[in-house]
Amino acid sequence: METPTRSNKSSDPPLLPPTSPIKRTGSAASQASTTASNNIPTISSRISIRHGISEEDLTLLSANPPETKLTNLTYNPKEKDERGFPAIIDTETGVQVKRHADMWFDDGSVICRAEDTLFCVHMSQLARHSLVFHDMAMLSHPETSRLESSMVIPDGRNSRSRRVPVVYLYDSAEDVGNLLTCLYDGPNFGSNDEEDFRAVSGILRLSTKYLIDSLRAKALVHLSLAWPSDLRTWDLREDVSRGFESEGTGSAHRYPHPFSIISLAREVNAPSLLPAAFYDLSRYSFYQIFEPGEDELLYRQSCRPPHLSAADLQRLCLGKEASQNAITTLIQSMGNGQYIRYPQQHPNNAHLRKTTAGGVCVSAAACRKDFTELVDLATQHYLFDRERGCYDPLYVAEELGQLKSAEFSECKACAKSLEAWAAREREKIWKMIPLWFRLETGGDVSPISH
Repeated sequence: METPTRSNKSSDPPLLPPTSPIKRTGSAASQASTTASNNIPTISSRISIRHGISEEDLTLLSANPPETKLTNLTYNPKEKDERGFPAIIDTETGVQVKRHADMWFDDGSVICRAEDTLFCVHMSQLARHSLVFHDMAMLSHPETSRLESSMVIPDGRNSRSRRVPVVYLYDSAEDVGNLLTCLYDGPNFGSNDEEDFRAVSGILRLSTKYLIDSLRAKALVHLSLAWPSDLRTWDLREDVSRGFESEGTGSAHRYPHPFSIISLAREVNAPSLLPAAFYDLSRYSFYQIFEPGEDELLYRQSCRPPHLSAADLQRLCLGKEASQNAITTLIQSMGNGQYIRYPQQHPNNAHLRKTTAGGVCVSAAACRKDFTELVDLATQHYLFDRERGCYDPLYVAEELGQLKSAEFSECKACAKSLEAWAAREREKIWKMIPLWFRLETGGDVSPISH
């Protein structure tokens, strides 16, 4: 991503920010504001006319419009901030606000305020990436004075001062700071752990809200490494997770709570994240999901994840039941010859067969006995004792495929055949996950039919 060098040189003229709504006092001012608002097209309608916005983006914009308001700030010469500069206060409320430590440029052309934090940045940089920010200046009320929505800042190019418009964003300061850092420096995502998710999820929300398509796409690609749509990436993700658990680090769980992923996917219309999130959630018992103890993987001491909707709870129950049935079917199928043998069979002995390596079974009776014992062992382990992986059909299929290891088995042909069968079953299971949980990954997630 091409980004400008951070300097205090800028040719950006001060531009007025969006003005919906403008905070005024008095009935006359309120009436004037209402009249002006009725005569000015909304951001979503103007963008759709000027830029030919896609129907999907327009739907997202209409569902979560980027509301802003103009605000006025001034200095409190009696107070100093932590860097020794005059303190800044909101003239309406008297609340003291602070400059962001990094995203404050003396030659910035607009000040964005989020909560109590100020970001002095360049409108041209915002407009370059975002259709919403691009149209903000064009939606300004011409009768609004800069004095009502601005503050004086020193001009970095000379000793004079100038007024810069101030826009109040209804977003968290942390999310806005992360978003602006990405727009200036490019995204620098982490390892998809909980701390990284907190930052990336905020970036994804705001890039969706302000129609920053390239950044939204990069955030989704990053999240898909932990919540993938293909089996190979899922297996890599599981290897990382198991390695993390074996290291015994301080955190109880490698990845964020699946509830948080599902909630985020719903909010930003990212259905591709849902199958992996629902499957991950279904691998725990209902007790672990809804009443986890401190020693449970889904326990969160620092924050409580968002709750699932009634429809998603129904999806979870249906999918969890389907995954349990899949494990039972897997174990039964392991002892069934039609699942583990190749089509080309010896005419005089059904247990003799060609394999991918060209080998044949060396002992039909012994192998039949082995498979019978393996079925009994798997039934006891996964269905009765409820040991590790008992809610995870992908894990069970992988383990079943390794029960008769080709390295140590007397019959390498049957061992390799079992491994190949398990690999095929895992592919089938992965493709079934969206159906188990009543999900669609190619657009809006459709509601469950009653």
